[in-house]
Amino acid sequence: MAMRYLTSILFAIAANALLQSPVLAAYPDRIVKIVVPFAPGGGTDVVARTLAQEMQRDLGVAVIIENKPGAGTIIGTQSVANSAADGYTLLMATFANAVNPSLTRKLPYDPHRDFAPIALVARSFNVVVVNPASPVKSIADLIAAAKADPEKLSYGTYGTGTSAHLAGELFKHMAKVNLTTVPYKGAAPAISDLMGDQIQVMFTTVASCAALVEAGQLRAIAVTSAERSAAFPQLPTVSEAGVPGYAAESWYGLYAPANTPADIIDRLNRSAAKAAQSDAFKKLSVNEGLVMVSAPPAELDRYFAGEEARWRKVILDAGIKAE
Repeated sequence: MAMRYLTSILFAIAANALLQSPVLAAYPDRIVKIVVPFAPGGGTDVVARTLAQEMQRDLGVAVIIENKPGAGTIIGTQSVANSAADGYTLLMATFANAVNPSLTRKLPYDPHRDFAPIALVARSFNVVVVNPASPVKSIADLIAAAKADPEKLSYGTYGTGTSAHLAGELFKHMAKVNLTTVPYKGAAPAISDLMGDQIQVMFTTVASCAALVEAGQLRAIAVTSAERSAAFPQLPTVSEAGVPGYAAESWYGLYAPANTPADIIDRLNRSAAKAAQSDAFKKLSVNEGLVMVSAPPAELDRYFAGEEARWRKVILDAGIKAE
């Protein structure tokens, strides 16, 4: 009898210890952090903050943003790779994550081995814009002008390996034309020079050009997505306007450190999918030209691998290296 009593006491103590264990605590039970490897205020930051705002309503805990810019997103990305695999530190990954392995000889992390995909949240695109006084009114005009004078036309970028840069390189390759690449330290100075006719074309983001297009200060001639956009329904895609098969997208995906438990990944995926269908994201989809996806982890993994392979070829063919 005494032995049975002692055994029951020990069992109760062990059970209580398990219940108090943080490993078995209901997830989440504290703040979740999403690392954005860019400075505050940009498109990725806006998307991440909207996602955090909606996810915290669903998860029942605060979801905060930590901006860690630097080294072309490598600093912030590495910080997540080195974090605990407990679901409390996440990464908002973008186009940059797919191109950095081709731009940088040795990354301090492995983009596949060190991360667990959670959700492909959204895809976006760039807009091909010119000066409103330009004789170029279509992609066909742009190709004709570039072929007529191969040394005359230039396009502005805002960083090596950015979507604005590589969308232009892909266009040059597929349209078989020459455009001189002019690098800038941001979208604003590049757009300023485009409006001043110092450069002739840009492949820029919706957020950076939509208001200027509406005000007549820039002329939009095409979108770089594979399909027409609800944000610019009147604009053809580059593909249908003269470069068949062309598509250049930006995207936003949520990742956790590798070895994060599957049940936590599933909980975060369901929360991100719910957030992507919110009214806040519907509004953002118009302002930022987003196509909401809310795809599962396996789809993000497949999409990332495809993007990495496609842009590797563009980068190698053009001989592009990180600055």
